[in-house]
Amino acid sequence: MAELLKGTELVTVGDETVKAEEFLEGKIVALYFSAGWCPPCRAFTPKLKRFYDALKKAGKNFEVIFISRDREEEDLKEYFEDHHGEWTYLAFGNPKIQEFNEKYDVKSIPALKVIKPDGTVVVQDARTEIVDKGEDPLALFEEWEAFSD
Repeated sequence: MAELLKGTELVTVGDETVKAEEFLEGKIVALYFSAGWCPPCRAFTPKLKRFYDALKKAGKNFEVIFISRDREEEDLKEYFEDHHGEWTYLAFGNPKIQEFNEKYDVKSIPALKVIKPDGTVVVQDARTEIVDKGEDPLALFEEWEAFSD
């Protein structure tokens, strides 16, 4: 993650900030492209939250970074605080948001991409995998771990 997010700060629950390269060290990371105004996003976010919570409870090194497509900062914060898990997000207006939308060719939301530390995608459509196989979060995570090595 050091290369992809070097020098970037992530916002955590409670509006604290952390240095991305330190916070994400040794973790499998998923980029979650979403927005509060998007009905399919609002339907998927609780599934992702349950998946994330199950992995955290099991002690897995997994992290989600929310990449918002919300049009206003207040909308981003409200959606994040009311519906998301204990993960992080890129602050509203951060230039990495547009950079990641282009780099990962995100045409529609919600989109969830599992990436390696250098930014290489290892699971292109993790959203569908969670919807289809998320009833066993640990087994799915083990598949992702195998791809990440």
